[in-house]
Amino acid sequence: MAEPSTSPHPELLTLRTQIDALDRELLALLNQRAALALQVGEVKKKEGSVAFRPEREAQVIDGLKAGNPGPLASDSVAPIWREIMSACRALETPTRVAYLGPAGTFSEAAALGFFGSSIVKVPCSSIDEVFRSTTAGAADFGVVPVENSTEGVVARSLDLFLTTPLFIIGETSLFVRHNLLRRENSMQGIEAVCAHPQALAQCQGWLNTHLPNIERRPVSSNAEGARLASLDARLAAVAGDRAGSEFGLHVVSPAIQDDAHNRTRFAVVTDPQRHPQPQASGHDCTSLVVSVVNRPGAVYDMLMPLKAHGVSMSRFESRPARSGQWEYYFYIDVQGHPNQPEVAQALQELRGVCAYFKLLGTYPIDVH
Repeated sequence: MAEPSTSPHPELLTLRTQIDALDRELLALLNQRAALALQVGEVKKKEGSVAFRPEREAQVIDGLKAGNPGPLASDSVAPIWREIMSACRALETPTRVAYLGPAGTFSEAAALGFFGSSIVKVPCSSIDEVFRSTTAGAADFGVVPVENSTEGVVARSLDLFLTTPLFIIGETSLFVRHNLLRRENSMQGIEAVCAHPQALAQCQGWLNTHLPNIERRPVSSNAEGARLASLDARLAAVAGDRAGSEFGLHVVSPAIQDDAHNRTRFAVVTDPQRHPQPQASGHDCTSLVVSVVNRPGAVYDMLMPLKAHGVSMSRFESRPARSGQWEYYFYIDVQGHPNQPEVAQALQELRGVCAYFKLLGTYPIDVH
């Protein structure tokens, strides 16, 4: 019986040759782009402007997606061009980004998704340290979780916006898929499950059913839980695929989050003394925190300027002011940019009726 041929089909060889030729053309074009980016960087240095402009990058990606003829899916365009722009930006200046570490956290994945992989990573041991490093200048930007679709706001991040000068210049959201990870590929002999408190809360239904009598041990991050589980066979961790790969753990049970569509929203923060507020991109969000005097109708009066000027509110959260007087801070997201007259007028009037008013940032959002 004749052995089957191991040579590629002639048509396949032809197609591969065409792809190889296109790859060489793409590389040549990317190097031309990089050379132009270097020239842009020199001009920016002369005029004293910053290398990273989120609104400019958003406009580039939006234009490419709108003009995409296919068959490449438009959703694939953004991550490809973020990597291209990240590599070109790195030629101008290294971008240092702080996030909740160690390696393998969802915060790291969010940072890489927003800035691309050509960054200098600054992993931090806590959300507080992300804010501190960015404020002190050890990092150009910080990436912090602010809200989860299952468990709501990340209280520590919101509280730190009150006490630091940082403001928001971007946001990104991430699908959060939690796995039970362990050195042994078995659920037998587990004495404790280690993870960030938010992750433990997001998986409490599964843990109540499958590991009801096992200790749940809060740690600083899911990746830290994975690191601990890699050192002790009695421990398991709740973390994502990146953390499992980073620490060589088995996925004992995949996707144990209670909400199949579990997502976390991250804010990208920086010091306004070192980075300007993004200009209007055409689809922006403005975030602020306010408080009002505790009197009848105060919250109604606070919202009236938005209604009067037709400004839509997309988020409204309250946090105790910790004054002992049952007072609250209100975290508000509105659609639009302060450069728009109706938004500027609404914010001006809102400031007038508030006892406390702080603009947390304005930034482009992905509408696709």
